[in-house]
Amino acid sequence: MLHNWGIRATLALSLAAITAIAGLMIGASIEAVVVALVGGVAAVLMAIGNGDAEGEPMPSAQPASTPVASATLLGEIIAAIAEPVLVIADRRVLHANAAARALLGEHIPGGDVRLAIRHPAAAERLVTPGGADGAQPIHLVGLGTRDQRWEMRVHDLSTGERIVHLLDRSGAYAADRIRVDFVANASHELRTPLASILGFIETLRDEAGEDPQIRDRFLKVMYDEANRMRRLVDDLMSLSRIEAEKFREPHESVDLAALVEEVRGEIAAASNGRGADLCTVVGDVPAVRGDRAQLSQVLHNIVGNAMKYGRPGTPVTIALQGDGRAMVRLSVTDEGEGIAPEHLPRLTERFYRIDSGRSRAMGGTGLGLSIVKHIVERHRGRLDIASVQGAGTTVSVLLPTGTMSSNRNTAATKAP
Repeated sequence: MLHNWGIRATLALSLAAITAIAGLMIGASIEAVVVALVGGVAAVLMAIGNGDAEGEPMPSAQPASTPVASATLLGEIIAAIAEPVLVIADRRVLHANAAARALLGEHIPGGDVRLAIRHPAAAERLVTPGGADGAQPIHLVGLGTRDQRWEMRVHDLSTGERIVHLLDRSGAYAADRIRVDFVANASHELRTPLASILGFIETLRDEAGEDPQIRDRFLKVMYDEANRMRRLVDDLMSLSRIEAEKFREPHESVDLAALVEEVRGEIAAASNGRGADLCTVVGDVPAVRGDRAQLSQVLHNIVGNAMKYGRPGTPVTIALQGDGRAMVRLSVTDEGEGIAPEHLPRLTERFYRIDSGRSRAMGGTGLGLSIVKHIVERHRGRLDIASVQGAGTTVSVLLPTGTMSSNRNTAATKAP
């Protein structure tokens, strides 16, 4: 039977472990959990020491087994943590969880911590107690892949060990870069037409406005540039609204076949003679779950692009068919010049253009496919772009079906 001190030690260790696991489950910081665990183990060791001083008998094997048990428990706790965590003492790595070994190497336990985390900014903090600035994180670049950004936090324990916690901040860094690039690009896109308008206004004020032909030509350019700014502002506002709703899945049932025919008629009527090139091939497909206004925007964008960049006199085909997996496939195919493979992965980036001059001349803002991508993501769908240079481009959108069903036979139609 266990002596009284043994019962107390067992209960204390159990409570320390339960407290640490509960802390992880409720979202407590890793450092706080480890401090609580080590503090509990220290209390157990003190209790054992007091028991010995009071004359209570202790089995000879117990003093050696308790530290081993506490070290094992500490290793099990950090093993449950998803982020890379190391426990170090005297510049050596005592424990490293699976995430830390995957990032820094399987060989790091037992080795010098400065060799495990080879970074100039980290070396001093790893070997020197933090003091007043110990809680300040250190930002590291180069661990893992070249593009990864890490935040290192070191916490000193009262028992002498130190906890090293690495947090992956690559996503936040990438988001900041996207935001900065977006603001810079938007400013540039707005500044260019604004500078043109101001320049023509100055010219008209300096007697150029007295010639009716020059005045009319300048006013037309100013009108076109102002319209370009309006389109850009409209697209920016549209993109902002779509992003604000991206986590709210639409539940409206949309008859996509009817919407395709409606958009085809609208674009054909406004295509200045190219309406006859626009064809539809609509199969018997069910309705989709979606936002009708946003899906109309998707169609207008991708069909409009196909009409702009397809060769005059060649067909632009809108096809709608079931995909056999509770999905509907919408595809728009043109027979234009096609797109080089290196451009395809970047087409949905904001303001990315293959030919900036041609895009601006055709009234493009550089945001159309970015808007399409965000709408498709909100609809839990998928966007694919395939192209062969000299043959044309196909833009495909896969959308989940809704509850309605349409009873249409497969047909091919051509705009009048």
